[in-house]
Amino acid sequence: LLSDLCSPVGYEQYEMDKSVRSYLLLEMEQELGNQRMQQVASCLISYIRHLDHTNPYISFEELEAQEWAAMVYLDEYRKQVEDKIDASLQALVNRGKNGRAELARLQRLIEEFRPQLSRYDSLIKSAKSLGIWLKGQIPPDVSQSYTVHGVNLSFPDIPPLQTFECEVATIEFGAGIGIGLEHFDFEVATIELEAEELIVKYHHQQAYCFIEDLGNEVELEMVAIPEGSFIMGSPKNKHYRQYGYESPQHTVTVKSFLMSKYPITQAQWQAVVATNPSRFNGASLPVERVSWYDAVEFCARLSQKTGRRYRLPSEAEWEYACRAGTTTPFHFGETITTDLANYDGNYTYGFGSKGKSSEETTSVGSFGVANDFGLYDMHGNVWEWCADHWHDNYIGAPTDGSAWEYDNDNENCYRLLRGGSWNYLPDYCRSACRFSNYPGHSRNLNIGFRVVCEAV
Repeated sequence: LLSDLCSPVGYEQYEMDKSVRSYLLLEMEQELGNQRMQQVASCLISYIRHLDHTNPYISFEELEAQEWAAMVYLDEYRKQVEDKIDASLQALVNRGKNGRAELARLQRLIEEFRPQLSRYDSLIKSAKSLGIWLKGQIPPDVSQSYTVHGVNLSFPDIPPLQTFECEVATIEFGAGIGIGLEHFDFEVATIELEAEELIVKYHHQQAYCFIEDLGNEVELEMVAIPEGSFIMGSPKNKHYRQYGYESPQHTVTVKSFLMSKYPITQAQWQAVVATNPSRFNGASLPVERVSWYDAVEFCARLSQKTGRRYRLPSEAEWEYACRAGTTTPFHFGETITTDLANYDGNYTYGFGSKGKSSEETTSVGSFGVANDFGLYDMHGNVWEWCADHWHDNYIGAPTDGSAWEYDNDNENCYRLLRGGSWNYLPDYCRSACRFSNYPGHSRNLNIGFRVVCEAV
């Protein structure tokens, strides 16, 4: 495991290059024979089923794939694998876009198991057709159906698909750990004052993300935030600056991470936790009335569900992600408008003007604009919990982007909030603004959160 042949991809999980793995398995089979291969496969199946009951950090999909990889070497299990893959394909084929990630995973597994599944031409042929379909094209044999062990696999009522260009990147986390990413396009807005009139200018931007499938057509989009340094806090003479809470300004260097594109929605919350505590009901609305402990518990359950490590952002990560390279009070510029964010529009900031007030939360991303990193709703809508304990200023704060927590067991200390809310003044929505609340308070209509992911 310490050699260059293996790379860590999760908690107690290691990955070997597929070509190397295939070569070693072939050599093993030739050297030791089929009987020894079956003994190893049986041992692996027992171990994987043991992990299923004892290790909460490995996702069901990961365990399933490893179990299938062992089962295809055993005659008594090979048909079960075929049936399970067939059932999974048929269940997903009608899900369209929402099922493409899982379809791609199944196709990769079928191709990986090809040497052991060579007698099942129908399944391999259907996988190739699915591969074409996943690229946004219609397979020439799309009207055909395939039979695997007497079970019919077909493509009923496939909607017309449009082709699109997609780049894939990999963001590195530590020693060779990576997550495959796809690029997405979005619109960024900046506010400028021209001839005493506020002008909103727009430009297009691209960033990278991956999509976590939470089940039941609920997805969690995670945006790649590049590593970098920034000046945290605000200048002493800054308008509406909060006492000394934002002092002293200091340079912080942040490592790469992934952050949810939007605040966690009620649909996402229910996909992980089931119950919905929110006052304002709507699947695309941000979840609110959640305590800091609730948010931490959500992250723990999401980590267990996906096999990745999710957590709350540190305060430094949050401000770095919010600013997205800007040094102005808002990532929009020197002021803010209710045309771009949800806050109390009865009040103004700087040279801004009054606007409307929604008096409730709004659907995430409904304003249609993001910052330069591709994050939406960083200003207003709901306050967002951070991992840190509250400190009155930045004296002694870490400079590596990590959370700043007390070295004691007092869990009743106040925790950090960032971003402002739908019924708060615009100055509370600034990138540098800091707020706090009791971590056990769960009745506040203004508080939600978003998550970050680290592939460790």
